Parts: sequence; C-alpha cells; structure tokens
Amino acid sequence: GLIFYDTKVTVMNRVLNATVQRTADHAAPEITLDPLEIVGGEIRSSENSYFCQAARQLGCVPSSQLCVKLASGGDPTYAFNIRFTGEEVHGTSGSFRHFLWQVCKELQSSSLSLLLLCPSSAVSKNKGKYILTPSPITYAEEQLFHFFGQLLGIAIRADVPLPLDLLPSFWKTLVGEPLDPDVDLQEADILTYNYVKKFENISDETELEALCAEIASQHLATESPDCPNKPCCKFTYPSLTGEEVELCPRGRHIPVGWENKDVYAAAIRSLRMRELQTPECMTAVRAGLGSIIPLQLLTTLTPLEMELRTCGLPYINLEFLKAHTMYQVGLMETDQHIEFFWSALEMFTQEELCKFIKFACNQERIPFTCPCKDGGPDTAHVPPYPMKIAPPDGAAGT
Repeated sequence: GLIFYDTKVTVMNRVLNATVQRTADHAAPEITLDPLEIVGGEIRSSENSYFCQAARQLGCVPSSQLCVKLASGGDPTYAFNIRFTGEEVHGTSGSFRHFLWQVCKELQSSSLSLLLLCPSSAVSKNKGKYILTPSPITYAEEQLFHFFGQLLGIAIRADVPLPLDLLPSFWKTLVGEPLDPDVDLQEADILTYNYVKKFENISDETELEALCAEIASQHLATESPDCPNKPCCKFTYPSLTGEEVELCPRGRHIPVGWENKDVYAAAIRSLRMRELQTPECMTAVRAGLGSIIPLQLLTTLTPLEMELRTCGLPYINLEFLKAHTMYQVGLMETDQHIEFFWSALEMFTQEELCKFIKFACNQERIPFTCPCKDGGPDTAHVPPYPMKIAPPDGAAGT
C-alpha cells in the first residue's frame, strides 16, 4: 500500500518483458474459430463457444509459447493469432481483441457455467457482478478454469482490458488476501448475511421461536420433533448453487435451539466463506495465470490494483482518450470537424462511449495507464493507443 500504482506497473512491465519465452524465430500459435458455431448469438452447447473452441486448440500449445513481450507499437505481438473461418481480416489485432471481448461475454452468460451471478444481484446490490461457481469440479472443468487463468495473464501481456465484472472477493483470493467474513459475505450474498445477523442478534428464546416461525412461513423450517406444532430450523442451508447442505454430520436431524443458535449462524457463515474462496477452482485459475506471468508479481498488488491491471476501468475517461489520440498528416486538434467530433463524444452516455470504443478499437475498455504519458524510455503507445484520426482516403469530397 506504500507504493504508487504506476510504480508497480513499471516494475511489473519490466518483469513481464524479462520473462518472455517465445523468441522472434518462433511463429505465433494460430487457432481457428468458427463463428457459425455461435450463430445468432445463442450458443447451443458450451462446447461451441469461442472459449471452449480456443481452450481445446491451445491445450496442445506449451504455455511458454504464449509468454510474449508486452504489446506495443503499431502491430503488436500477441500470445496467439486467430483466424475466423470464412472471414478475411487484415492484421491480427482486431480479431484478437474481438475474441477476448466475445469470451468475456460468454463467461458472463448462461452458456458457460464457470462463473455465477452473485446472489446479492437478485436484490439489486452488486448487480451484474460474478463469482467463481463453487462446486466440486471435474477434470474437464479444471482445464477450463486453468484456461481462464491463462486468459487473465494473456490479457495483461497484451494490455487489452477484459470487460469482466467480478466481485472483489475473487481478486482478493487471487492475490492471496484473506476475505472479510462480514464485508465479503454482505457483498456476495446480502440475504444470507441478514439471515445470519438475525440469529446472532436474538436476545431470548421467544424471539428465536418467532424467527423460526417466520422462516417456517418461507418453507425453510420444519416442525420440532419434541413439540409437533412448534416450527424449528435444522442444521442445513442452501449452497450458492441451490443444493441443501448439511452444516454438520447428520445436520438434517439436528434442530436449532437456544444453546446452539450461534454455532448454526457461524456454520452458515463459514459455508459461504468457503464457497467464495472456492479453493479447487482458484488453484486451477492461479496455475493457469502462473503459466503466463510470474505469480510473485501478485504479492505487490492490492486486489483493486490487480483488477485495474486486468480489467481496466469500467468507464471511459474522455480526457484520457483525448490525450492519447494521434492525428494523421494534415489534421490538427483545432480543425473544426475534429472539435465537432470531440463535442459529439462529450454528449455520449457511458454506454454509448463503450460502444464507440468497441467500434474503433474492437474492445470495450481502455487500459488504465499508458507508458507514453511519462515521456520515459517506454514512450511507445500501447494498443489501443494511439487512437488515430485520419483524413478520408482518395479525393476530397464534401
């Protein structure tokens, strides 16, 4: 926390350039994606998604071949090239950035089950934020989580921010910071947080009975075996994926009473914290990330800095974009139509600005830092810098 973010990025960039493993005499791996498999924007099965098509093909490529120097200059080097079946595309940048954008859309949709919408979004808190799906994973899913980790590293080396909306608990676990049992539970699942708080704040048995009756009316409780008409809760609770979980051995048969209500509340809290940390999935993600960038780098970054480096800012800073725009020969910032252009962009909403960036650079977000701003040795613009504004081709028209 004592080091400025820009300083950390400079160190990080040096380390990334010093750990390049693919040399100039090696051709970039190439993968072929079939857009027709996801025609109509609706993926019939997850195997047809760009994510799974790419994971299958890159599974046979040694990860050292994906460790390239940081992208810079007009035609940057990327971890791999992409060919879209039946489409003729000039250069490699556009298809690569489009691929990363499409993959993030797939990850945050129902077509892939690696990410789960956090339960708090159901009550409009952290709307649209995701967490890793906490369930025992198969070997195939472990491979996909590994590839997801690789993509995070590939995006960092390419300096293409991923439009991913993940909860802070994901970034905390990724950089190895402990979760806060209050703050992180509230962010991810406010309903469970409130439920636990109710049990923790009960002051007498009458209140406990009233609470069990309230829960019974929502079908979470059953009748007490001792007094058939008295509702009571058992030591079970739904997991984030919706299955009923026993909070202790034979939990289905243990009623919650005055003596054990605190144990019950603590057990629910620890169930959720375990699910948010998802050790099996996170181990696979970190292994994937570690095959592309040195994991030691993460020890210097806070969770928020790691998110900034990987995903950029979820909004477009127009002043920043203006400062990193180049004008081709014959154009100046003071030309009337250029001034019209910027004043038109100033009227855009954030959503429209993201669409404009997608149209101009084939990605929705712009990196948060740019080496060229310091005038230091790394003065090369980094994609999608500079945004180029050029005069029209051919004869001047109206």
